[in-house]
Amino acid sequence: MSHSSFTTPTPADWRTLAEAALKDRGLETLVHLDADGLDIRPLYAAANGREAVRAARATDADGRAWDLRVLLEGDEAVALNARALAQLEGGAASLILKGAVTEDSDTLAQALAGVQLELAEVALDAGLDGATAADALAVAAKGSPRAKLAFHMDPASAFVAHGGGARPLADYLELAGNTAARHAEAYPDARAFLASGRVVHEAGGTAAQELGFLLASAVALTEAAGRAGLSPEQTFRRMVLGVSLDQTYFDGLAKVRALRLMWRTFTRAWGTEAEAVIEARSSRRMLAARDAWPNLLRLTAAGFAGAVGGADVIVLDAFSRAAGLPDAFALRQARNTQLILMEEAHLGRVDDPAAGSWFLDTRTRDLAEAGWAAFQQIEREGGLVASIEGGGIQSRVAEAAEALMTRYARGDAQLIGVTRYVDEDPRPVEVSPLPEPDTGTSEHACAAMAPLPLAVRLETGEAAR
Repeated sequence: MSHSSFTTPTPADWRTLAEAALKDRGLETLVHLDADGLDIRPLYAAANGREAVRAARATDADGRAWDLRVLLEGDEAVALNARALAQLEGGAASLILKGAVTEDSDTLAQALAGVQLELAEVALDAGLDGATAADALAVAAKGSPRAKLAFHMDPASAFVAHGGGARPLADYLELAGNTAARHAEAYPDARAFLASGRVVHEAGGTAAQELGFLLASAVALTEAAGRAGLSPEQTFRRMVLGVSLDQTYFDGLAKVRALRLMWRTFTRAWGTEAEAVIEARSSRRMLAARDAWPNLLRLTAAGFAGAVGGADVIVLDAFSRAAGLPDAFALRQARNTQLILMEEAHLGRVDDPAAGSWFLDTRTRDLAEAGWAAFQQIEREGGLVASIEGGGIQSRVAEAAEALMTRYARGDAQLIGVTRYVDEDPRPVEVSPLPEPDTGTSEHACAAMAPLPLAVRLETGEAAR
């Protein structure tokens, strides 16, 4: 065929060719619905695309595109301190601590010996003891107003994860608000609150349910802080938003971008405007315990989603975390995965690289609207506390989790190494035993979220029971 006789195919020509390949079934047969009932199309163009979205990070993190944060868990301060220093010397920018080391200021100070709190932010993951841990970190920081602290008080997530607590959820929220107000003058730049939807994700919930729970938690925390004397503007400056990212990286990066859009609308409704600070943590429900090595690929995909989606902080679990507490090798892998994405793949060199993609812009707005609808549903039930006490959010998440497990059982979804291409003789990993779960005495109980990661439930067969 000569160049002069070549005619550029029109969209109608492409549609005709595609339908012929599908044996005249129509392109609509390739459209499927996600867990939130949103359309996923095989092809996006200007006709079915949405207007361009701008959802970039507000600033970089000390010259880096994002804050590379490492999670350290443990009860022994000296051992945890050695790991903390090794991670910071190896390229981590900040830490998040979990375990008995957060329970009192002396132990926490020992765990942070040699850590320059004015340079490396320290965050906490203390569950229902978040206020106590915040007090301990405030003492350990010795009143330095430039100390980078993230108390990360997130009582709603902890309450639901534990199936209740020793006191009502409203009391934990009040305590969080009062604690934030008490430390506001000494630590004006501290991040007091974590409004997170990760507990919903980990239990098998949908992206919209996760985002809706997050905003409902932000409302509850803002109201509690207001009763303690903090304005919405002051509260938003002290709030971090937490999401989970799994191996579905396009959905993950769209979720981060959707959250930034939602937060802009949310803060304007309070009469102010605040930039979102988003901490993205890798999903634990995707981590396999029996054969941990494929987790390296899943964690890399999650890190990619956070970087391209514009998360301000990224926390990747160690690949062996589902099997136990990781060793130094696994922790190094978690850190180096981010360093490679940042310094060798240069993922942070382009500002909001997803912008302008018809698919990703459409997906971003669809998730934002679905998340907002899930948030409004919680508000119609009387707000987060009422929804949790009534079991509304838990029942919807349980239904979504059941549907997800059914998809895996039917083979409609796959986890490599777990449901497909299973290694019959996997290479073991070095781990320490996980601490026994703290069930406590939940005098004020609620329906708890699923206790085991999705991948582990698939491996153990619990999903079938």
